[in-house]
Amino acid sequence: MDDPQQPDLRPYGRRAFLGMLLGGASALFWARPVWHGIEGVLSPAADLLPSQVRSIVPSGWRIYTVADTMPTFDPASWRLRIDGLVERPLTLTYEDLRAMPQARQVTDFHCVTGWSVGHVRWGGVRIRHLLARAKPRAEAGGLAFVSAERPYVDSLTLRQAYLSDVMLAYDMDGQRLRQEHGAPVRLVIPEMYGYKNVKWVERITVTRAPIDGYWEQRGYDRNAWVGRSNGYG
Repeated sequence: MDDPQQPDLRPYGRRAFLGMLLGGASALFWARPVWHGIEGVLSPAADLLPSQVRSIVPSGWRIYTVADTMPTFDPASWRLRIDGLVERPLTLTYEDLRAMPQARQVTDFHCVTGWSVGHVRWGGVRIRHLLARAKPRAEAGGLAFVSAERPYVDSLTLRQAYLSDVMLAYDMDGQRLRQEHGAPVRLVIPEMYGYKNVKWVERITVTRAPIDGYWEQRGYDRNAWVGRSNGYG
């Protein structure tokens, strides 16, 4: 996974990374950082990266963002807001969230570019448990997940959000979620590609219908089902 403790090293953007795979290291071009939305593992392709880049992805995760820097997390001031078409708007602290009934699961993570990470151990809160507290109104049909990483946002239908393994995760592989993986909380929906698994979530807005998220506005599928969506196009 990327190590954000080396801020002077700018990560390879998505176009550059795909260019490397297609054309080899000699054809690699630097691009504006576009780290999030699409995550995966670097298996043998990591050997083609310059040594200073290999040093910041030791575990194999490939991390993307759409901003120049990652959001930071202060447990004392962070709040999760649930609003929109609900009977009871909520504002939860980090400790409030962790005090709710915890869900755990082991699921695979799939990147739309073809990478996968198997058997990721997540811990967090089911979306359906959060919605049970907020009480969506009858006309509600979607959820917008707003990231602290501006301008990243994505959405699910209520039906998708109620799937049994959809959660806001605050733990990963037995440890608290790290900054590069979306701390303090990220959306986890294993059935969909990584760009739907919004990181750094700070607000959930209940809407009449799903909205087009950051990557959907750029041509990606709204329903990014693993194996059934072609991602782009």
